[in-house]
Amino acid sequence: MRPLALTIAALLAFAVLAGAADKPDPLAHARLLYNERQFAAAVSEAEQARLLPSRADSADLIAARAYLERFRQSGESDDLTNARERLRRLDPQHLAGSERAEFLVGLGEALYFDGDYGAAADVFEPMLVRPDDLMPDARELVLDWWASALDRDARPRSDAERTAVYRRIRDRMQDEVGNRPASVVAAYWLSAAARGQGDVQAAWDAAQAGWVRAVLASGRGAALRADLDRLVVRGLVPDRAKALAQPPETLRMEWERFKERWASK
Repeated sequence: MRPLALTIAALLAFAVLAGAADKPDPLAHARLLYNERQFAAAVSEAEQARLLPSRADSADLIAARAYLERFRQSGESDDLTNARERLRRLDPQHLAGSERAEFLVGLGEALYFDGDYGAAADVFEPMLVRPDDLMPDARELVLDWWASALDRDARPRSDAERTAVYRRIRDRMQDEVGNRPASVVAAYWLSAAARGQGDVQAAWDAAQAGWVRAVLASGRGAALRADLDRLVVRGLVPDRAKALAQPPETLRMEWERFKERWASK
């Protein structure tokens, strides 16, 4: 199963504060560099900003998130270690409300990269309980991380335990679609979680529904359709062919005909 390619840098960008015209505020400059995906420069500027005690915790948060994004790109263990160190040493009581949400996402992401998937899901989940705590794009990000963490946590479990985990994902995504029909994350995971439960027909139906609802997702509809296409071709076609005792090519053609009928004009 492949989660949608959502990134913290894209969806939880720091608000950029205006600095002085002659000498930019190092904290604001670090945020700007982070938003521009210049992560090494953002870390360097954050280290300057933390020299001021009142800015130290916010600066560590920016640096931690920059290191996490670097780890996503490089896979270098030092980047993850540095991110963890900065998350561990900052005092979240000194963070503003929006920064606390970013801190929790950083904790969850670090746990995920460490392979502590169940713990990561537990960190992400409370952020999803209240529908208005996150802006829509940030909610999509957290929702995807939560489902991805549970998916990883479920894989080594017994059949019964695994089914229960995917039921949990599926229930959450059904609620999300009910409240936000344009959610690309919910559209993908409704199908992926049904497959995880072994409910191949429901997974197929959800993939078709997600495909036609992709038009609601504006600029993310194409990415959703690409992810659903991979899920169907690589996973659901072989699963359904086995369940129905049909050649995989027959079901691939069925999927292609479905896509043709609903191709965007």
